[in-house]
Amino acid sequence: MNYLQPSEYEGYGLESTTAVAWVTAASAVVDAHCRRATLGVAQYTERIRTENGERPVRLTYLPLAAREPATSPIVSARARYSMPRRGELPGEDLSWDAAIAFGIPGTWADLNPADLDLFADTGEVTLPVNVLSWAFNELEIVYTAGLDPIPNQVKVACAQLARNAQATPGLNVKKGVLNNMQLWYFSDSLVDETVQELLAPYVAQKVG
Repeated sequence: MNYLQPSEYEGYGLESTTAVAWVTAASAVVDAHCRRATLGVAQYTERIRTENGERPVRLTYLPLAAREPATSPIVSARARYSMPRRGELPGEDLSWDAAIAFGIPGTWADLNPADLDLFADTGEVTLPVNVLSWAFNELEIVYTAGLDPIPNQVKVACAQLARNAQATPGLNVKKGVLNNMQLWYFSDSLVDETVQELLAPYVAQKVG
């Protein structure tokens, strides 16, 4: 997606006649720098291994954001029961004997998204407590995350990237069909310190 519309160009320091292709290319650089397909709200699927049923876990793409008409960013969740070592569970003899008898270890269980406690800004998700204290060792969550609306910092960064690209003599630019533009090469000066600082809060950090 383009992070600037033509009506916003002048407000962010671009000439009103700037070709849309420059902003499209700059927006693509923003996405690449932030290690995500888009900074807008999108759906992600993530598998996370946990240590002895560790709670909470942290998701990679932030902030968590529900996509209308949904009211929660968690679309679905499931977890796999672990085989804990002796001494890791309180009163494990009875409960774990039952788990083994029913073939529970290694199986997946669907979780109710409403039972997951989450904090949108940090991506922390707390799993529900199993009544028999059976732990999970892997979690799969389908969720939505992103920015809506796109904040000013991202728009300023996009405009700065477009200006940097236009001012870089060594830039290898290839124009394609439908007003597209590809940046085949860009120097370190394109994603300068200002751009890096503006985009720092939105760079995806893989956890675990």
